[in-house]
Amino acid sequence: MNAIIISALWGIVMMFSGIVTDNKSTIRMTAIVGIILLLIVNWLDMTGHHLFAVDTHKMLFFDTFGLLANCIAFGSTLLYFLLSGRDMEKVGGNIAEYFALIFFVLCGVGLVTTFNTLLMLFIGIEIISIPLYILTGSDKRNLKSNEASLKYFLMGAFSTGLMLLGIAFLYGASQTGTFFIDDLGVGKAAVSPLYISGLLLLLVSMGFKVSAAPFHFWTPDVYDGAPTVFTSFMATVVKAAIFVGFIRLFDEGFGDSQPKWQLFVAIIAAATLFIGNLTAVFQQSVKRMLAYSSIAQAGFMLLALLSLNGIAKEGIILYAAAYSLATIGIFAILIKMKDYTFEGFNGLAKHHPVLAATCTIFLLSLSGIPLTAGFFAKYYMLSSVIATGKFLWLVIFAVLCAAVSVYYYFRVIQAMYFKDGDAQVLDQGPVFRGLLVVAAALILLLGVFPDVLLGKLSSMIYTW
Repeated sequence: MNAIIISALWGIVMMFSGIVTDNKSTIRMTAIVGIILLLIVNWLDMTGHHLFAVDTHKMLFFDTFGLLANCIAFGSTLLYFLLSGRDMEKVGGNIAEYFALIFFVLCGVGLVTTFNTLLMLFIGIEIISIPLYILTGSDKRNLKSNEASLKYFLMGAFSTGLMLLGIAFLYGASQTGTFFIDDLGVGKAAVSPLYISGLLLLLVSMGFKVSAAPFHFWTPDVYDGAPTVFTSFMATVVKAAIFVGFIRLFDEGFGDSQPKWQLFVAIIAAATLFIGNLTAVFQQSVKRMLAYSSIAQAGFMLLALLSLNGIAKEGIILYAAAYSLATIGIFAILIKMKDYTFEGFNGLAKHHPVLAATCTIFLLSLSGIPLTAGFFAKYYMLSSVIATGKFLWLVIFAVLCAAVSVYYYFRVIQAMYFKDGDAQVLDQGPVFRGLLVVAAALILLLGVFPDVLLGKLSSMIYTW
């Protein structure tokens, strides 16, 4: 709870920092100090030490799963600030407001990963979404950015309506008239049509938020039209946090009725994997390819929702870390490129070997190649489905889709190492390259020793 409150307060601090000073370096350092403070406070919450106590009336539930997800979100945002913080200045002059909106998003992230009632889930989702609509359209001189913002807003408003309708149905279907997720499906051996309708509406609305097929159609245009520096944040921290909330909702709220909806989720996961990978193959822009690949990655993360077992929870934590580190790193490099096409990466290894080497590690992790965190992340997802004893066809299909993803990820590696060219890269200093090396090293560390992260789930079982 401390991190949720401090993230909201720091967002206000960032707003006023733009009034107090015009020095962009000072504003950026203030944001970095704030995210480090969030990390420290969240870690203290995990160990049972709180700066101040807040009675949430059981509307929020703080356990190691949610708090560890927050640590990953805050840590990824810290890396994002360090790598891409300077690039926000190129979008417009409202740098303090951009940082403020991101801190407000992190406040929503804290709510989504720890909610215990449908009302807090709705509030958390909206606190995440509204600042993102603004960030998407922040490049006011770019018509694509304006179009992406409008499309994102309209689709987001539509999915919000579905969520509210689903919450109303579930409230009406509950025997005690409650919004607490623990009481939604208790004792429901024979579920009512009202209950099933509410469940499906929540599934569809959350599917919109994580860009699962067939509710993904807004994603490529929004990710492509938004300023690249904000696409990086939207596609990683936000998506991973909403998936954690997705799993919390269905595990705690609808776990008793899992056989009723499991096949539906399996079909959505298969469609997401197929559409995301197939469309990514035909893209000529690396940025748009990453947008479609994020849909494919969502398909893998949906396997955890399908399984809802211990392996799935471990897997989604590892997947969130691996996916966020790799994607933030790739987008940080992409922002420095003058040409976003595959040809724009031709010869990058010859002129910028550090950028090419780290980009290769990021792409290998997204592909699921062994010795990277992405390999174990996908392994845990597939293992969680196998542990259910069902849906073997989906496991085989997911492996085939992962093999397809190797093709379009390796197109970038091929361009960097095996094609002649003079890749045009904007100025990047030794600190930037050093941070990329650190991110790549973390991916390799988690790929060899995943228990460095997953061990926290078993060693810090804490509730508040």
